[in-house]
Amino acid sequence: MNQPLRQQWASLLSTQRFKVIQGEVLPTRTPATEEGSPGLRSDFHIDHDRVVFSSAFRRLGRKTQVHPLAQNDHTHNRLTHSVEVASVGRSLGNRVGVMLEHAGLMPEGYSPYDIGAVVQVACLAHDIGNPPFGHTGEDALRDWFRAGRNAAYLQNLTAAEVRDVQTYEGNAHGLRMVASLEMYAGEGGMRLTSAAIGALIKYPWTSDAPMALQRDKFNIYRTELPYFQRVAEELKLPRKGELEWGRHPLSYLMEAADDICYAILDLEDAVEIGILDIHEFERLFAHFTEYERVWAIHDVKQKCAMLRGIAIGRCVSEVAQKFMLHHDSLLAGNFPAKDLINLTEPAVQEALIQAKELASNKVYRHRTKLVTELASYPCMSTILDVLVPAVHACISKGPDQLTPREHLAMGLLERHIQPDDSLYHAYMKVLDYLGGMTDNYAANLAREISGVGIL
Repeated sequence: MNQPLRQQWASLLSTQRFKVIQGEVLPTRTPATEEGSPGLRSDFHIDHDRVVFSSAFRRLGRKTQVHPLAQNDHTHNRLTHSVEVASVGRSLGNRVGVMLEHAGLMPEGYSPYDIGAVVQVACLAHDIGNPPFGHTGEDALRDWFRAGRNAAYLQNLTAAEVRDVQTYEGNAHGLRMVASLEMYAGEGGMRLTSAAIGALIKYPWTSDAPMALQRDKFNIYRTELPYFQRVAEELKLPRKGELEWGRHPLSYLMEAADDICYAILDLEDAVEIGILDIHEFERLFAHFTEYERVWAIHDVKQKCAMLRGIAIGRCVSEVAQKFMLHHDSLLAGNFPAKDLINLTEPAVQEALIQAKELASNKVYRHRTKLVTELASYPCMSTILDVLVPAVHACISKGPDQLTPREHLAMGLLERHIQPDDSLYHAYMKVLDYLGGMTDNYAANLAREISGVGIL
């Protein structure tokens, strides 16, 4: 029995929660101990319920997965996608948990299904910070703040603050949702367990860390940095730089569940709405099964569903095995690959690569998707053109000096600007407002405030 590794897992599965009081990050109680009889809800089940009952999670039901403002009710949105990713993530976590137990690595007081529960929570929350219009919405928000015509609004920010404001990141806003905005707003957010927070974070560095400057991918705004520092300390994540940490091992399972789902399910949606032919879907995953009944099925939906289930099952088995094969490097923070999918056997890896290529060539570039994504730029710009100048004037001149139009614009913000807000914090509230919108809400608001169709 490897006691040091068991102790490391005990830290990585910490149920410690944190609250924020007057800017100080403090440990807070663990509610599972106060539920009455033991076993009613574990701490990780409480995490699950807090995510599911949050307004941010509900809004995912009207946010783009692949097909913006899709008319077909059967296509995935961010909510159904997140639920399905959570299902795959739970299966992955449970399988890894059983393997850890057999290897004598499961710490005392935990079961294999706690691993599945942690990964499930992270998967449920993994898209909770995505703005309207998906990744195109992220690009539209970045584009506005990086445009030369808007540079004057950023002059009084620090370099790190400018990076945050100019780089809307759904992952970082996801941490912001669970750690600052939902439930105990401004006082630790949902106050999830440290284990769940760790498993949620794919890019444990700030927007100005070297890794972020290379890729524009990061998970930590300056607003959540003190909070994450305490979580990382609790989990004993390896420190890789002043503003960078090693990933929690279970975040790789969350990432794999997401990759598996969007590679396979996006294509299933494309078959459903007629963009893709069923035979193209069949060719990708036919070699995963010799089950003759699949080929006797004539109903397209049923055949897709059966092939999808077989393919996901094969991927789950492969990823779990590769996790255990690279267990020690994952815990040490020096995992040698980009992700677990890249280490799966060639048949699995090639099928997922081809699925993504097919989606890129035939689904993501379809005219209906391109037109709506192009429209998201003027949509987001219209809203920012109204809000940012008003917020800038409020902070720089004071609320008493606003023009009538600026007063009206300030009334739109759901989180009002406070007298002690800095310009950076005021802009983050603007991004919170935009990022929290559904596709429909953003489109309707842009049309309404532009004056188009006022009568």
